[in-house]
Amino acid sequence: MTTDGPTPDGPTPDAPTPGAAPYGTPETPRVAVRGEARLEFDPEIATIDISVGARGTDRRTALDDLTRRNNDVLTLIKSYGDAVEKLVTGSFSINPELTRHGRGERVRAYHGRVNITAQLADFTALGELTTRLADLELTTVAGPRWALRPDSPAHGEARRQAVREAVQRAREYAEALGANLAALVELADIGAENAAPFAMRAPAYAMGYGGAPEPAGAPPALDLEPQRQTVYAQVNARFTMTPPVL
Repeated sequence: MTTDGPTPDGPTPDAPTPGAAPYGTPETPRVAVRGEARLEFDPEIATIDISVGARGTDRRTALDDLTRRNNDVLTLIKSYGDAVEKLVTGSFSINPELTRHGRGERVRAYHGRVNITAQLADFTALGELTTRLADLELTTVAGPRWALRPDSPAHGEARRQAVREAVQRAREYAEALGANLAALVELADIGAENAAPFAMRAPAYAMGYGGAPEPAGAPPALDLEPQRQTVYAQVNARFTMTPPVL
């Protein structure tokens, strides 16, 4: 974003030529600074990865078992209603296992697998769902991965903080010379969108959010401590200032 440039009558006296460094002039010196912000926020969503497996001596048996277990997992996840914001089947595979000895290609067994991803915003239900899924047949659960939403206000707050820090730093430089900031020349976003949320996992033994009362016979809900997310933003800013008192 720029605030100076050519006028209808031609370029301003201190306008830099293309490719030239914006040094300014003794009458309108320039100051260039970088503003940074690193803020922490509570996560907004959590993602868990579920892997469902099956093994059979023939292809049809493996497929039937895999289909049944996959349906059990999906039914359980969907029973949590609005607590689950996203449910995606990532991949499906069924592979023959060949015998290691003997001539020819003889199949020993068939292995099937379905990978599912679930995203939740209700952390109270997260611990209970995680343990209930892990209690199912040949089902593996990994996660959670904590994150902020892509459109979270946290990213905008980090960018605004970076701009405020740039203005404050430039003002301090100007005041050190007995001058004042006059105008903003350029504000360049050099990486505020790098504030991608860290996908960090909480240890299985952490204490924190508890689950709702679990159904009869279900395993106890796992307590999970949400990992706070760090948002980072940077901007480059150039200002003009009044002539310094040297």
